[in-house]
Amino acid sequence: MTTMRHIPASSFYAPKHTWLDSRFHFSYAEYYNPQNINFGVIRLLNDDFVKPLSGFDTHPHNDMEVYTYVVEGELTHNDSMGTAETLGPGSIQYMSAGRGISHSERNLSANKELHFLQIWIKPNEIGLDPDYGSRVFKKEDRHNKIQHVATNCDGNNKAALLNKDTGEGIIPIHQDANIYISEVDAGVEQEFVLQMKRQAYMVCIEGALSVNQHYDLQARDALEIKADIQSPQHLKLKADQQKGAHFLLIEMATEQ
Repeated sequence: MTTMRHIPASSFYAPKHTWLDSRFHFSYAEYYNPQNINFGVIRLLNDDFVKPLSGFDTHPHNDMEVYTYVVEGELTHNDSMGTAETLGPGSIQYMSAGRGISHSERNLSANKELHFLQIWIKPNEIGLDPDYGSRVFKKEDRHNKIQHVATNCDGNNKAALLNKDTGEGIIPIHQDANIYISEVDAGVEQEFVLQMKRQAYMVCIEGALSVNQHYDLQARDALEIKADIQSPQHLKLKADQQKGAHFLLIEMATEQ
């Protein structure tokens, strides 16, 4: 049997910082809930609005796959491998922290807010070589389409053979997981097939959408979906008739 759980934005932890409006989907920093540590291989998902001339100072990570999707504004990144770049809307930044990496993420604009989602995915192997990459995805590739932006490293993936990001195509993940993005016009319907023994975590970033004509997600809401162990689940996604929708979906294996 397929199960779904709608999680309204109002139920997420919201830290009290003057420079940051965030929603923590899972336990992180000062928020600890032993019943809400992860969903599958997702260890963290933070929905962050960062005020101008502020951000996250240099801090370390290890043994984690870190993905940052820029929604609005510009994200300026610096890290201990010598990488420095600024990414705009539609960009995805990728770090495989491996044995250890330090980085900062800041909004250097004097007047524009920065909005991004950061995702941590637990890797299927520890002690990897640290790696960094980014993509600037075209809006037309996710406009009224479900765009595949990150996928599992396997033997058919050139990045897996090199154990690093090649800078082209779908971004690699050292885990059996996939990330999808879509920006949808008002009233447009789409379908996503969740295969049996798979699960997904969906976030409505902007606008609103319905799932299977039953679950209505508003901005910043989430939905947990677990497919039947014997048959795939066809998800009917419909963007709001007035607002449209912008959403992110992370698909992965169901825990055994």
